[in-house]
Amino acid sequence: MKKLFIAALLIVGMTSFAQERKGRPERSEMEQLTPEQRNQLHLKKMTLELDLNASQQKEMSKIIAEQSTKKEARMAERKANKDSVKKLTSDELFAKKSKMLDEQIVMKERMKKILTPEQYKKWDEMKAKRHHGMKKE
Repeated sequence: MKKLFIAALLIVGMTSFAQERKGRPERSEMEQLTPEQRNQLHLKKMTLELDLNASQQKEMSKIIAEQSTKKEARMAERKANKDSVKKLTSDELFAKKSKMLDEQIVMKERMKKILTPEQYKKWDEMKAKRHHGMKKE
């Protein structure tokens, strides 16, 4: 009887692990879009959320394209560095973080020039909410 019970538990346990995950789709499945398609979707989402006019959309399109190319370059660099498994020195880490913060400052200034004060406030809130959500995970 004891062996039968243990066998039943093993079977139930193994079948539960064999089930497919129904959570978020894998990143590779999600990102089957071209960079241009992702940029267009990002622009349309921002247009809906911030109610951008035509000239603002044109400017935002340029910014989104620039950010996308920078992101692709950073990802390629990370993949290249992943193979070498090199630990950054404190100076390299400082330089990297400083560059990132400088880029964020420039981005904020550009957004202030393009958006109205109300739109900028909403964009800043959206960015903070997204950043807060990333920290949770």
